[in-house]
Amino acid sequence: MTRPIGIDLFAGAGGMSLGFEQAGFDIVAAVEIDPIHCATHEYNFPHTTTICASVTDLTGTEIRRRAQLGTKEIDVVVGGAPCQGFSLMGKRVFDDPRNQLVFHYVRLVRELQPKYCVFENVKGLTLGKHAQFLDELITALGDAGYTVLTPYKVLNAADYGVPQDRRRLFLIGTRQDLASPQYPEPSKDRVNVLEAIGDLPDADRFDALWETDAVSCQWETTSPYARKLRGFEPDPDDYSHPRKFSPELLTCSLRTQHAQSSRSRFEATLPGKTESISRFRKLEPSGICNTLRAGTDSARGAHTSPRPIHPFFARVITVREAARLHSYPDWFRLHTTKWHGCRQIGNSVPPLLARAVAGELIKAREIQPSKPKRVLALGEARLLSLDMSNASAHFKVPRDTIAQRERKIGVKEVGKEQS
Repeated sequence: MTRPIGIDLFAGAGGMSLGFEQAGFDIVAAVEIDPIHCATHEYNFPHTTTICASVTDLTGTEIRRRAQLGTKEIDVVVGGAPCQGFSLMGKRVFDDPRNQLVFHYVRLVRELQPKYCVFENVKGLTLGKHAQFLDELITALGDAGYTVLTPYKVLNAADYGVPQDRRRLFLIGTRQDLASPQYPEPSKDRVNVLEAIGDLPDADRFDALWETDAVSCQWETTSPYARKLRGFEPDPDDYSHPRKFSPELLTCSLRTQHAQSSRSRFEATLPGKTESISRFRKLEPSGICNTLRAGTDSARGAHTSPRPIHPFFARVITVREAARLHSYPDWFRLHTTKWHGCRQIGNSVPPLLARAVAGELIKAREIQPSKPKRVLALGEARLLSLDMSNASAHFKVPRDTIAQRERKIGVKEVGKEQS
């Protein structure tokens, strides 16, 4: 049976792509402007056409041509436009030029005419003057031929099997000749921090993880959540393509150097509380993780996101531990640099949350998804360590496509955290 196909705009490392694939879609094209994110996406989705470009420079015809779609009907276009202009964390500037990317999303939906479109963004878009912007977006989608399911919903990833408090706005648009899906109902089962990361070996045990982000080792996993992410236990609701991967490989685990004074403060902090100097929150084993943030981009100082403190070890969590708390399977790898890896997680939709939304589209089309049998080989490992110059060369785009990070030598950060 042919699987429904989708296109992911503003794809990042691929959280939305993976969730929709797990629900039974094949993501045939992923559009992302950042060459480093594109390289990570290409590694994890070798069967997808990764298009390194801005949506402002693309047409629906060009996407079809590059993904070799011809006149094939597209089932869904998904996307979460960069949301700094909407975020409750920063200044909520209604006229932020970055918000115009939302209307390029609408333009591409109009040009591609998928059966459904899914728009994801920060919950701040529903508040104050931004609600007017949201009304304009819904009207624009209506003009493009889509009925948005209302009332729109802010969904918390914790309600869909993700051990993290992360609330995001979702809009589901349906082409006017089709029946509309529903928003997913919350799951009764919750996963806590211990179930998500309690099995992972302590990265500080491995000297090799000062130089590399991966090491081979043996460890035991008993939690059903973690066993599914390691590939030890079948997930009956996961219809993604199997990936070739060794579950004995601990990846995305480059170590972080902390001063002893920082370690002492981390150790003294009670679970569920915030350490007073770093302002890092210490994870509570029986609770869920606070929202994982992306940190700032290159143009705004390139600060590493404030990673939570591990519940048992006197350090911040590794990128792999963050990935577990975001519901990424262990075969999914992020960039080897902690700054990039954390940013990729913090900017992405947790796959299990995306899967829940995508599953409603599958139901509305009355499709019975099936698990592909062929195991996909992941991409070349070098893609995960490319710097901006090499990633830009790989995708044949200008090196200055993204504003570059400027490293400041001699600046002491809290805990002497190294990126």
